[in-house]
Amino acid sequence: DKPSLSAWPSPMVPLGQTVTLQCHFHSPLKRFRLFKTDGASLPELHGNHFKTFTLGPVTREHAWSYTCSGFSRSLAVFSRLSDPLQIVVTGVFTKPSISAHPSPLMGAGENVTLRCHSPLLDKFILHQENSTGHFQRRGEMFTRGHAPADFVIGPMTLASAGTYRCYAPSDPVDIVITGLSKKPSLSAQGGPVVRSGENVTLVCSSKSAFDQFHLLRKGENFGCPLAGGQSPHGALQAEFPLGPGTPAHSGVYRCYGSLTHSPYSWSDSSDPVFLSVTGSTTSTCPSAMDPHTTEEATLPLEHSSTWYIVLGLVIAFTSTSIILAALVCHWFSTQNHVAVMEGEPNEDQTVNSEDPAAEDVIYTHLNHGTLSERLFTPAPLSPMHPFTEPIIYEELNVNQDHAEP
Repeated sequence: DKPSLSAWPSPMVPLGQTVTLQCHFHSPLKRFRLFKTDGASLPELHGNHFKTFTLGPVTREHAWSYTCSGFSRSLAVFSRLSDPLQIVVTGVFTKPSISAHPSPLMGAGENVTLRCHSPLLDKFILHQENSTGHFQRRGEMFTRGHAPADFVIGPMTLASAGTYRCYAPSDPVDIVITGLSKKPSLSAQGGPVVRSGENVTLVCSSKSAFDQFHLLRKGENFGCPLAGGQSPHGALQAEFPLGPGTPAHSGVYRCYGSLTHSPYSWSDSSDPVFLSVTGSTTSTCPSAMDPHTTEEATLPLEHSSTWYIVLGLVIAFTSTSIILAALVCHWFSTQNHVAVMEGEPNEDQTVNSEDPAAEDVIYTHLNHGTLSERLFTPAPLSPMHPFTEPIIYEELNVNQDHAEP
C-alpha cells in the first residue's frame, strides 16, 4: 500500500521557519525517502529517513509538492509513492487581500464567494482553518493578468463555516453561518436618542442559552462578551458600553447570539436599533460588518435617508403653516384697523351745501362728549324680558344744517 505524507504544524511555513514531514505506513515500515514532484534534487532529501524529517529553515526553493516512499529492508524494495503534499512558503511576497461576497454572515444553504487578489500574484491557494488549528486546502486557482481569484464556498453548512486565508497568507476572513437559532433582542439604555457626550450602552438579551453575544454595525464587530447577567424578564443579556456618545456612534446596530463551543454558528439577527447621537454637531448617516457587509450596507442608508426625508417634509410643512397663519392674522388686523378708521367721526369734515349729492341728506352736528356720556350710562336691562319697543336716544345740542323739517 502507498503511504501518506503529512506536515506539522502546517504545510504553510513562514519564510525562515521549519516544518516536520512524516510518512505514514499501513505496514510496519519505518524508513522512507522524500522526493520533490518537479524532479529537482535537494541535498537534504538524499538518503533514508527514520519516522520524520525536518525541512528548513525554508526558502523559496522549498516551496513545492513532495511525495514519500516507504522502504522495506527485508525485501530491499520501496513502496509506491504517496499522494503529493504541497509545502507553501509564506511571507515571500506582499500578502494578498481576501473578501467575502455578498457577506461573511450567510444563512444555511447559501453560497459565499471568497475573492483573493494581489497586484503581484497570479496563483492563489485557499485554506480553511479546522478545529485543531491546522489549515485544510480548499482550492487553488491560476489567474491571468493578476486578476482576482473567486472561490465559491457552499451550500453553507456548519463544516463550511470557519476562518479562511489566501496564501502567501492574507489576513483571515471569518465565515459565519447564521439563522440556526432564534434571534435575540437589542435595546439602548436610556433610549436610542442620546445627547453628545452622554454614555452609550447597548444591551443584547435572549431567553435562549447563549453564552456569547455579538454586536455589529457597518462591518464592525464590537466584541463577543459573555452573557453578564439576567434581565428582569429572566433573559440572559450582555452589555456593550460604547463610551461617551459622538456623532460617529450614530447608525444601525444588530446583535447575534452564539455558543463558545460553536463560534461560527450564530443566531438569527436581532431587530435593528437606530442609534442617534444629537448635539451641536450634525449626526452622521448610518450604513455588512453590518452583518450583511455589502447587501446590508444599503439597508441603514435606506432607513436613515427615508427618515431624514420625512423629517424634512414635516419641518417644511410646519414652517409653511406658521407663515400662512401669521399672514392671515396680519391681514385681518389690517382690515379691522381700516374699518375702525372709516367709522370714526371727523370733526373737521364740512359739507358743501351746494353739492347736489347732498341734497337729500340731513347732516347733524352732535356734542360727542354728551352723547358718549349718555350712551355709556344706559338703564339697567332685564335679561329675561327682551325689548320689543325701539330704543330712542336723546340727542343734545343738535344743530341742523340745510335740513328739511
